Amino acid sequence: MHPGQVSEWRKLPLSLAELCIETTLRCGQSFRWRKINDEWNCVLYGRLLSLKQDKNHLQYRVVPSMNALTPPASVHIKSESTPHEDDTGALVKHYFSLKHDLSTLYEQWSKSDANFREKAPEFTGIRILSQDPWEALVAFICSSNNNISRISQMVHKLCIHYGPFVGRIGDEAFHDFPTPQALSGSKVEAHLRELGFGYRAKYIAETARLVTEDKPTGWLQSLINPDNPGWASTEISTSSDPPTYRQAHEQLLLLSGVGPKVADCVCLMGLGWGEAVPVDTHVWQIAQRDYKFGKVKTKTFSKVMYDSVGDHFRKMWGQQAGWAQSVLFTANLKSFSDQASGKLEPVDIKVEVKEVEKDVIADEAIPVPRTRKRRRTTVVETLKVEEPVSTEIARATRRQRKART
Repeated sequence: MHPGQVSEWRKLPLSLAELCIETTLRCGQSFRWRKINDEWNCVLYGRLLSLKQDKNHLQYRVVPSMNALTPPASVHIKSESTPHEDDTGALVKHYFSLKHDLSTLYEQWSKSDANFREKAPEFTGIRILSQDPWEALVAFICSSNNNISRISQMVHKLCIHYGPFVGRIGDEAFHDFPTPQALSGSKVEAHLRELGFGYRAKYIAETARLVTEDKPTGWLQSLINPDNPGWASTEISTSSDPPTYRQAHEQLLLLSGVGPKVADCVCLMGLGWGEAVPVDTHVWQIAQRDYKFGKVKTKTFSKVMYDSVGDHFRKMWGQQAGWAQSVLFTANLKSFSDQASGKLEPVDIKVEVKEVEKDVIADEAIPVPRTRKRRRTTVVETLKVEEPVSTEIARATRRQRKART
């Protein structure tokens, strides 16, 4: 359909156990959804989409655009589509990955994991979003040493300053996510630093230039899981073998500002690799506390430990291990602490991932002579996280406060 065609509310039969947008849209996957008058709003592929939900239905509509807008340059419209087709329902189903039966997955994970079985009843309806790969890449580059609120602010600034304007809801302006071309200009890095992006400004600008100028057209889309194709089709060469999760992960690590955790976030939420398990400080806390990882409690972990945590969860949870991880990740977030026992307090934890010295061959996609050189890479990822405080301490604090009054 053409953006702006549908304006009336439409319904998809869907229980809260299969999808809870109040949780899924707030748990650190996407950072552009804004809630206005009990409706969630975001621009997806050139259309301003509004969502609301009751216990039996997910309702959606496209808010008419204020101008004649064409989809972003990164979006290739299928030739068989016509301006009169309404594919918004299909887009919603794709975005929320509704082809997967979530209740069956929860049951499967509960059978294989007692900890999941204990936590899951309070956190049903959490699905992994099928996002645009470029948006996921840039958003998770912004996630380094950051929290969900500040990441959302950064992504909002990117859209305002570099994304195409789509329309308004009340006084709120909505823009689509900027293309790689829009973020590859010579002045982008300096401007992003002025906007408060810090060292991330360089990573974003360098990655945009690499994707725009050095990589072949459709390179990022070529890393998508063929079993979970993206919404926007791109002409991609079929001469090579289909990618694997490991290959996609390794390719992403070549980009500026991308470490193992960011690469796994992009694989899981932008490229459709359900087995990707991003291991940040939240997940490392969970691995130590609930799965007895590490003989000694520590706030840092190595590349070997990173891989071992992911492999353990993949063995336990199967092909959709990243989905199960997202449930426990959400349960560990401060913003959802009312749904879990105890309270949480913030603590800074540094995650340092060191790679061994290795031979590197220049990317064949870049038109320069093949060379061999030695390189040592150190990737440091730090996040603001919340550390659990026992229920007994919380109760004692409340008693003390009452005694003073």
